[in-house]
Amino acid sequence: MAKIVFIGTSHPYRGGLAAFNERFAAEIQSGGNTVRIETFTLQYPGIFFPGKTQYSDGPSPDNLEITRSINSIWPFNWIKVARRIRKEKPEIVIFRFWLPFMAPCFGTMARLIKRNGHTKIIGLLDNIIPHEKRPGDNILTRYFIKAIDGFIAMSRSVLNDLERFNRDKPRVFSPHPVFDNFGSPISREEALEKLGLDAGFRYILFFGLVREYKGLDIMINAFANQELRKMKVRLLVVGEFYIARSPYDEMILKNGLEENIIIHPYFVPNHEVAYWFCASDIISQPYKSATQSGVTQIGYHFNKPMLVSDVGGLAEIIPHGRGGYVVKPDHLSVAEALIDFFSNNRYDDYVKGIKAEKHKYSWETMVKNLFLLIEKISS
Repeated sequence: MAKIVFIGTSHPYRGGLAAFNERFAAEIQSGGNTVRIETFTLQYPGIFFPGKTQYSDGPSPDNLEITRSINSIWPFNWIKVARRIRKEKPEIVIFRFWLPFMAPCFGTMARLIKRNGHTKIIGLLDNIIPHEKRPGDNILTRYFIKAIDGFIAMSRSVLNDLERFNRDKPRVFSPHPVFDNFGSPISREEALEKLGLDAGFRYILFFGLVREYKGLDIMINAFANQELRKMKVRLLVVGEFYIARSPYDEMILKNGLEENIIIHPYFVPNHEVAYWFCASDIISQPYKSATQSGVTQIGYHFNKPMLVSDVGGLAEIIPHGRGGYVVKPDHLSVAEALIDFFSNNRYDDYVKGIKAEKHKYSWETMVKNLFLLIEKISS
């Protein structure tokens, strides 16, 4: 059994990264391995963080060892923490890499840790090329990539992006597992009552932090379709805005959609996620760019049909015509799919398709792929 250190976001930080890392660490640990998560004392400087808070108000997972040790912008801290981990000689250190900002910290720590000649360094990749590009991204990403022994990519699009930086190091493709951290499904009636939503309407859910690349403008313009507006359907926009909200409010007013679109502009804590998904008939992700998404894997957990755009790795995940729709990232295509869904009452059939598909995305498979990668590195 292996001694493993997982470096990335975890409690007291909130959000999908933390939830994933904790769930993955717990699954690795369930196989008899020793796992510790090293998370941040400072993740982002306040001026770089667009949300209201980085922190969760929920309790820490009671089955995991989590150490707050890493300051993402302080090199002397990176050296101190890396030297400590190097002396511990874990068999594996996993760096969860999601944006180039973390490359100096993670790349430096990885170089120092692996000097012990014992530890294998793994990069668990959300993105190689970020959705929102900035000058210097490629230089920073390359610095991180050079320090890593092997990679786990959660979509084939990320695996392809990795080719731009490295073609030789071992790598595996392992899809994002089903997000089962958010409690059991509940009835539609219970969810609607809890949220105070009218049971006489059907609901489309646009869920998660609102960023430009996620295509909320596409979703609003699709909802302005006259045929869709005649249906008893409403759009739920649920998530904190990480960009200015006013352009979207203006778009809603311009199209006269004030009664058709319900906005809940707040971060949703884990224990409330089930209400929004179980109240909804279909989950819509009209993204303009993407790799993989935790939202689709929450949708799988709650057995919900999904609409995704044909960008990045999203099309790999949803079986078009069986569990939902894969469409072009434009409002006409999105509207056409939603009209088909509601006018032809496809909910029950697509739920069956989702249930048949979800077995592919297990945490057990993710752990197996991790150790498969370690074998490739060692051979």
